Amino acid sequence: MGVATTSYLLRRVSDPLAFLEYCHSLGAGGVQLSLRGADPKLFRAKAEAYGMWVEAFLSLPADEQAIKHAKECGASAARIVMLGGRRYETFDALEPFQKFAARSWRSLELAEPIAKKYRFQLAIENHKDWRAPEMVAMIKKISSEYVGVLVDTGNSVSLLEDPMATVEAYAPYAMSTHIKDMGVEEYPDGFLLSEVPLGEGFLDMARIFQVLAQAKPGLRFTLEMITRDPLQIPCLTPKYWATMPETPARDLASMLGVVRRNLSKKPLPRITGRSPEQQVEYEDRNVRRCLAYSRDTLRV
Repeated sequence: MGVATTSYLLRRVSDPLAFLEYCHSLGAGGVQLSLRGADPKLFRAKAEAYGMWVEAFLSLPADEQAIKHAKECGASAARIVMLGGRRYETFDALEPFQKFAARSWRSLELAEPIAKKYRFQLAIENHKDWRAPEMVAMIKKISSEYVGVLVDTGNSVSLLEDPMATVEAYAPYAMSTHIKDMGVEEYPDGFLLSEVPLGEGFLDMARIFQVLAQAKPGLRFTLEMITRDPLQIPCLTPKYWATMPETPARDLASMLGVVRRNLSKKPLPRITGRSPEQQVEYEDRNVRRCLAYSRDTLRV
């Protein structure tokens, strides 16, 4: 199991080499991070000496220099996102979302020939922006062995998609992953969603690993355990539906049923009320618990 820098947002590790060394001390198999500022020869040599794989964080439009630098650092793939925020929070109407979709597609068209030139994989994360049919249609349209999906096992719950069905839909196109388990609580406008240590949420982690490994042998697994206050999924409010007018009501009913059957037996992780030092300690403890579960229970 590797570790993404997004698992350490509170620690705020900005030095790529320092992050690599810290993850090595945890026993991680690889890292997924921004390589901005990294010395390519030094970073690659250290990763190879540790026997750790490397995946990059890149932004669209991904320019040639960024891809070239990532490859020189030892990365063969990069996580990219099309929307930095969340669909239901960013857009108030369908038209702005459609314009965003058009811009995103054009950025992907520009990036694909560069990725092909360097034989470098671009893995698009399902980042609370695309529902599975939209993402799969995009991947099929670009039709490139260098563009695929970063399968985040928890994000699509926020768009009312069954997590197992999401993994199964994306598995054939998987190039990277964000492995996480999720906990849920109800609140008046919908439900609360939170990353929780692996094995403590409602996702079938063993089945998820099985599906991904069978579909893509050799796929790398990357932990993304974000320690923060729970996210509000306001699926019972009008704005939430502004960009998803064709989403069937049965998806809402189904997800609310999932939430109510899987309410967290203990409070979801929260950082509010903890000192900065306590937050960092809590974050580190959560990551270590995930890695231990991965090693001891999932054998990854």
